[in-house]
This record gives sequence, structure tokens and C-alpha cells, in this order.
Amino acid sequence: MAAKSITPDGVSTLLANPSPDSLSDLPDIVVQIVDLKPSGNRYMFSARDGKKKLRAILPSNMYSEVLSGNIQNLGLVRILDYTLNDIPNKSEKYLIVTKCEPVSPALEMEIKSEEPGILLKPKEEAGLKTEGDAGIVLKQKQEVVTKSAAQILNDQHRNSAPAARMAMTRRVRPLVSLNPYQGNWTIKVSVTNKGNMRTYKNARGEGCVFNVELTDEEGTQIQATMFNDAARKFYDKFVLGKVYYISKGTLKVANKQFKTVQNDYEMTLNENSEVEEVAGEASFVPETKFSFVQIDQLGPYVNKSELVDVIGVVKNVSSTMSIRRKSDNESIPKRDITIADETKKTVVVSLWNDLATNTGQDLLDIADQSPVVAIKSLRVGDFQGVSLSTISKSVILVNPDVPEAKKLRSWYTNIRYATVALLWYFYDSHTYMSALAHRYESEGKDASMDSVGSGSSPTSNNGIRSVYTDRVPLAHITSDQSLGETKPAFFSVRGYISFIKPDQAMWYRACKTCNKKVTENIGSGYWCEGCQKNDEQCSLRYIMVAKVCDTSGEAFFSVFNQEAEKIVGCSADDLDDLKSQEGEDNPYNLKLKQVTWAPHLFRVSVTQNEYNNEKRQRITVRAVVPVDFAAESRMMLEEISKMRA
Repeated sequence: MAAKSITPDGVSTLLANPSPDSLSDLPDIVVQIVDLKPSGNRYMFSARDGKKKLRAILPSNMYSEVLSGNIQNLGLVRILDYTLNDIPNKSEKYLIVTKCEPVSPALEMEIKSEEPGILLKPKEEAGLKTEGDAGIVLKQKQEVVTKSAAQILNDQHRNSAPAARMAMTRRVRPLVSLNPYQGNWTIKVSVTNKGNMRTYKNARGEGCVFNVELTDEEGTQIQATMFNDAARKFYDKFVLGKVYYISKGTLKVANKQFKTVQNDYEMTLNENSEVEEVAGEASFVPETKFSFVQIDQLGPYVNKSELVDVIGVVKNVSSTMSIRRKSDNESIPKRDITIADETKKTVVVSLWNDLATNTGQDLLDIADQSPVVAIKSLRVGDFQGVSLSTISKSVILVNPDVPEAKKLRSWYTNIRYATVALLWYFYDSHTYMSALAHRYESEGKDASMDSVGSGSSPTSNNGIRSVYTDRVPLAHITSDQSLGETKPAFFSVRGYISFIKPDQAMWYRACKTCNKKVTENIGSGYWCEGCQKNDEQCSLRYIMVAKVCDTSGEAFFSVFNQEAEKIVGCSADDLDDLKSQEGEDNPYNLKLKQVTWAPHLFRVSVTQNEYNNEKRQRITVRAVVPVDFAAESRMMLEEISKMRA
């Protein structure tokens, strides 16, 4: 067995070889680990050879070695691969140990310089010991070869393919070991995602850019970006799923606003960077890793570039609809699913393209089983307060084998059947409650779950713009005609519906698939321009105007279908049925009178519209909820406290 001691002057040897060109150039060095301590997902320590110390880092891929006890403080390790980096603004260097093996567990004490240095035996026990120096091993003299090492290397280099030559002459480093202070490095990665070529225009002129997501064999990912000449050079070179050797790139701290992978750094490749394809090698397919955000915590991500991962129970799956894209007038499929999690909040996730037609159809087929879905890389929008939308790189796993899914399934099963059990226990003999229990059991719906965008919490600090934020009187909006000139302005208003004109166009005929306006066909049915099809039936959707007033003034609000249904209390189809009834007390007019003078909390947007060459304010209701007087009282007390402070 190898002797358990350090290599004399090991630190000096490391400093003298800051970046060996190949694995064969690496000296056999054993050091003692001193002052081992965690730092984030890495471990910091000092490498000691008995005389000198060198600050060092064990990267995250070796974290488990420390936790398992294989690597210990005051223990010995053999350095198998490393990189020396400069410490910014200092003359010191630190050692990044990319590969090592434990030699000895923790010793009783730190090895001091006065102790005699004992060389570790080589891995192959071949050699002669001198009688006077026990423990010092002399290697046998190498046999003389007919070719020099340089000649052999030259022959191998000349006969190898380009990618193989790069592998022989440069060490391949794992992505986890890279940082902005390194110079020469080579990585071996596969392309796991490739973006489109995009053009931009700024003060310095026009240009083009595209990026790729790269993954190494350990599953670490990094985003690489190329501009202008580099973008044109490498766009066709990078093929999704292929493996490459890459060198002569630069790294910088990742911009959180634009990064798409979990890495502290991002890579930039220029026209001088080297990219060589590795032929005949399978792509490194990384295991999908999630960083879940709970539904009630989605607020801070609204309309931000940062993507989120969510997990939830599927409560509803819509049918596929066709949406016509404005940019190229192309129709693309869309499907909405509603998911819930342990926060008892729901959110709508819009699936697009193949995810809508394939995965969405699979979810529709098993919707009655309430499957659990884990979705990676979602964009957070402000439709209906908070909404989620898939993008090209989004991944959906149905009933994934992860701890969060099992926990969520257990929670949903408990809340789904707890109420049913209570109903059967207390009201089994009561016909109505028995029927209610049957209905609850069959539907499995939890009525207490609200949409995360409903804005029902005045003291919420989760970033969602609710009906309790930006509260202003109506006069603040109507007195400033410049509001909404450049971009929509958003406010919250507490007011009363004072009047709804009965003879206005209260609704429009809509396609049941895409909700767009349809026209009555000459023969029969209704023609939808968006879906390019004729249907026998259509639905009615609200598009009404209501006068709203408060203590400061009044204004006309434009109200659309979902918000109008909350105000009127019925669908447009139901209100149309009331309008068709005759009599002195027309139920249609009575219904509109009943909804007046009821208090509401409105979230509105203010924009500028031009009509007959005259600019006018347009106030549109984005959300509406009944007044919660307890919440209003708490808000008033908070305002009074601020005034008194």
C-alpha cells in the first residue's frame, strides 16, 4: 500500500506548472487538506505540503465526496487534474482541483515543515529502495527508444483527425471548473438547445446574434452567445444534438435578466474561437433538473425575462384552438391547462404548437385522473393577473418520479376526499347533502382554490399587481388626459356601477374555438376567419360599456367577457335569453338595474384612442372583485398609520 505522506515541495511544483498541456505532464502530487469549509455549493480549503499553503477550491461535482467522508479536513489527497487561477487585484493564485482521489483520512495533526519529507510510492510498485533512505523510491531507468518523444507526438498529431488532435494536445475541462480568470481551456460539450439568428439595432449600428446551450458529460450547462461575424461563422456549424470541442472563448458573469440555464457564468465566442465537431459520438442528454416556483410566488416574475419551473395538479384541460400570429399571419395551435399546487392557488398555462397538440391531448385524455405535471422554462405574463406560457425550449413531464410530485399527489388526494368523507359521515341520510357528496366526489373540485391573479390579498408582497395596489380616485384618471399616451397606465379604483345602457351592443357573436368574431354565413352557420371554418353554432361574449362613479367623479369603463360576467352575474347567452322575453317588466332591464349601485374593486388600464382626429381616454377593466370590507378596513388602518408616522 502507498505510504501516507505528502509530496515535499508539492505546492511549489503546482505553482511551477499552472496549466499542464496534457495529462501526461501532470506531476504526481499529494497534499494535505487544511481548513476545509463549505462555500455555497463548493468547498474551500488550503493545500499544504509541510512548508507552503495554497488556497484551493473543490468544485460542486466533488461536493458529495466531502459529504460521504471520503475527503476530510487534515486528510491527504492526490491531485490528478487542476487549474491555477489568479486572484483578482492580488498577486496570489488559487488552485481549482478538477479531479483528485483520497489517499488518507484525517491525520492527528497538520504536517509541519520540520518533519522529514517522505515521497509517496508510485501507483505501480516498480523500483529499487536504497538501504539508507527507507521510504524513498527510485524509479527504474526507462528503456531507450529509437524515436524521441517529440517525434512520436508529431507522428500521432499528423495521423489524427482534427478533433482527435485537439483532444491529444489539450486537456478537456469540465464546465464546472471554468471561470472568467482562466486563459487557455478546451471543453467537450453537446448542443442541447439552439436559438434562431436574430438581428438588432442600437447606437453602435446593426448586427446579428444567436446563442446555444451547451452541456458536458457531467450534466453542467452553460449558454454561449455569438455576435456578428462569429454568429455568421458558427450558426451553421452548430447542429442540435452534436458533440464539439470548443476553445478560445471568454467567460463573464451571467446576466440574470437574459440567462436561460443554471450557471453563474455565460460564454462568448468570437470569430477566433475554435469549434471542432466530434464525429460519431452520442450527445450528452442532461437529466431535466427543476427549480420549482410555487404558484402564489409567481408575481415577481410577471413580464420579466427570467423563466420559471412549476409543478401542479391538472384541474382543467381545454380543447385545442387555433391562434393567428400577427407577425406572419400563420395559424398556430394553442391549448390552456389549469394547474393547482399546495398554496391552494391555480394558474392557467398556455401550451403552444406540438405541446398543445401532443402533450396537451395526452393530458386531456387523462384529465379525470388529475395528473401531476412538472413544466420547465415557462414565461410569466400578466393575462388575467398572472399566466404562464410555454416557449420552444419548454419541457413537460407528466406524473414525474420526483419527490415534489409525490408530495403534491398526497396533498391533493387528501383535500379532494376529506370533504367527501365529512359529507357522507354527517349527512348520509339527507338527500341533498348525499347528492352534493356524489357530485363533489365525481368532480373532485376544490372550490376554495382561487386564481393566483385574482388579487384578493391587500397585504400581499408577492409582486402581483392586485386591485389593492396603485389605488386612486377616478378624478385622478379623468383629470389627466395625457395618461396612456406612450404606454398603458394601470390603476386600481373602488367604485359603483351607476348605469349600463340597455340598448347598447352588449355582446358579439364569437367562435366557440378561438373566441374571435364570426359572421353569419349565407347558407347556414357562422364563418370564423381565424379558424377558417364554418360552425353551426356560436357563442355570445360581452363587450359592453358601463358608467362607474366614486366620490370624486365618474367615467365610462369598457368591460369584456370575463369581467362582465362577474358584474352582471350571468353569461351573455343567458342575458340574451332574458332580452328575448316579452312583458311589462322586462327581465333584461330588471337584470341590468339589479347590478347597479353595487360596490366593486376594479383594476383598470388607461390608453389613448383616436376618434375623428381627436384623442380620447379609453379605460378598460382588467380585473374586478367584490369589496372585502375587512380587507378595506385593514388597508385604511395601514394608510392612517403611514400618515401618523
